[in-house]
Amino acid sequence: MKSTLSPIEIMAPVGSYESLMAAIQAGAGSVYFGIGSLNMRSKSSKNFSLNDLHDIAAICRQHQVKTYVTINTVIFDEELHEMHQLVDAVKENGITAVIASDQSVIQYARKQDVEVHMSTQTNITNIEAVRYYAQFADVMVTARELSLAQVQAITQQIKAQHITGPSGNLIRIEVFVHGALCMAVSGKCYLSLDLLNTSANRGACLQPCRRGYQVKDLESDLEMEIDNEYIMSPKDLNTLPFLDKLLDAGVEVLKIEGRGRSPEYVKVVTQVYHEAVEAVRNGSFDAQKVADWNERLAAVYNRGFWDGYYLGRKTGEWTKDYGSQATQRKIYLGLITNYFSKIGVAEIKMETQSLETGDDILIIGPTTGVYEGRANEIRVELNPVNQALKGEFCSIAVDSLVRRGDKVYKLVNTTKKQAQ
Repeated sequence: MKSTLSPIEIMAPVGSYESLMAAIQAGAGSVYFGIGSLNMRSKSSKNFSLNDLHDIAAICRQHQVKTYVTINTVIFDEELHEMHQLVDAVKENGITAVIASDQSVIQYARKQDVEVHMSTQTNITNIEAVRYYAQFADVMVTARELSLAQVQAITQQIKAQHITGPSGNLIRIEVFVHGALCMAVSGKCYLSLDLLNTSANRGACLQPCRRGYQVKDLESDLEMEIDNEYIMSPKDLNTLPFLDKLLDAGVEVLKIEGRGRSPEYVKVVTQVYHEAVEAVRNGSFDAQKVADWNERLAAVYNRGFWDGYYLGRKTGEWTKDYGSQATQRKIYLGLITNYFSKIGVAEIKMETQSLETGDDILIIGPTTGVYEGRANEIRVELNPVNQALKGEFCSIAVDSLVRRGDKVYKLVNTTKKQAQ
């Protein structure tokens, strides 16, 4: 049976032009990103500047992709002028909306006739919260702690009670579908502030929760190491196995976490969820496809996967190891020094390691985005070789436009096993 769903928007995280182009290539309907210091990833990931807004808006308009600027930290009096400048720049450059939680941002953006989306920091858990924020926003994300049934109850009441936003359209509900989860309620955490004097609510979380710890008895010298689990570090959210149920619950915007992650992460995850949504729509969504998609997701950065709280869990699943559990990693090789468009050949300056025939490669650049390919044939000084060595210039065939200065990587399998 084919699904009769409303249009679904896949929202991709971007922290660089490389990630921006990767998201567009993968079929994102919208992108979200930070400018300057007033966003929840201001210290932990790359951010754009005000000078980037014009170019980002132009690129996304060309590809019919919506743009959202995150202004979702708490705001102090001395930052109001900076916030006003940012909102004004958002309006001037035709950015689609801002994502906000602080009333100073919400009120000023509405005064300037800038569209507002409610951030997860507003912790929306019930229909009364939806009704309140509907005076400001047409799109709002529900709290990450809600179950699927609770989300569906909200979307049903929005329709039944005809709750509309400033545009006059029914409120659209957005949920996180993939990426890092925090042990805190809707991201409101003070652990980093308490231990390291850098506040998560100010975009400066240093993630002490992701580390291993020892427990010490204060009345003796007894110490115990917490073995096999990082008990404050949840696995990454992965909703693919029940994406059909998520869409049936009335969710219209699927948000991918990861503004601090790599361009290939953005491309793979966005692409997978785009394909999955289409499969739900055309009735071909099944367990085999989910297994294939999960294999692709496991290849890029992740801390292992679980289903979050959507299916009724009360506590998290914790990571078993520190850092990424990705089944592949990239190794930097060198730079594109020339591209011959008529014959589809790229020249590479090998700077760090060798490249062998059959190696899988990534070429990443601010205009190229992420090109994925394989070195089926390698030539050095026009002669076919099995291996190009460090220090050599080699050429390979590519089936897409790449550019001088793009970085070239090879993909290798890791020894880590994927934590499910």
